[in-house]
Amino acid sequence: MALNRALIFLGPPGAGKGTQAKKIAQHCGAPHLSTGDMLREAISRNTELGRIARPIMERGDLVPDDLVMKMVAERLKRTDCQGGFVFDGFPRTLAQAEQLDKILESNGFGKPQVIDIQVDAGELVKRISGRWMCSVGGEIYNVNVAPPKVPGVCDRDGGKLVQRADDRPEAVGERLAVYERQTKPLTDYYRRKGVLDVVDGARPVEEVSRDLEKLVRCS
Repeated sequence: MALNRALIFLGPPGAGKGTQAKKIAQHCGAPHLSTGDMLREAISRNTELGRIARPIMERGDLVPDDLVMKMVAERLKRTDCQGGFVFDGFPRTLAQAEQLDKILESNGFGKPQVIDIQVDAGELVKRISGRWMCSVGGEIYNVNVAPPKVPGVCDRDGGKLVQRADDRPEAVGERLAVYERQTKPLTDYYRRKGVLDVVDGARPVEEVSRDLEKLVRCS
């Protein structure tokens, strides 16, 4: 199966974009692309980009468009993207969306399919501040709604669970404010283009996944 297009997941931090994007990518046999993962890898490797991005991400701010777009354009040139791909939380600004449209056109893709996962603010704070990640395999847990069997230890590989700096309670409010200010206007942008679908992300993961599989068709 193949997507033969760009599939874009939008939604505030904690809405479940990563979980659902990975599920759909696996379902359609398409690469899952997360600029956050790309940036965190750069930080862990202490690359030039990583050194620039680290303080920005720790504040809960967005990394400048020029750095992000350069990284994305290079990634889409890889052969695994020829049959389509799934963006997880990208683009994040109107400028990025406009530049991405040009990149998609230059690579022979038509209009993207865009899905906005919506969750209310109170639920988002609960989800984000309780989120911990395995330091080995990257599995995500939530101490409030989906805790590990042993506190602080990954069920799958026994790795230590750590909390990202931007998931800590003091950073959550700023992350949500940044989203409202810079990213939420993207829904209007894509709605005007006629490519936006909205999904209620406050429901159980399995229910959201079933709805998405109906919306996203793989050829």
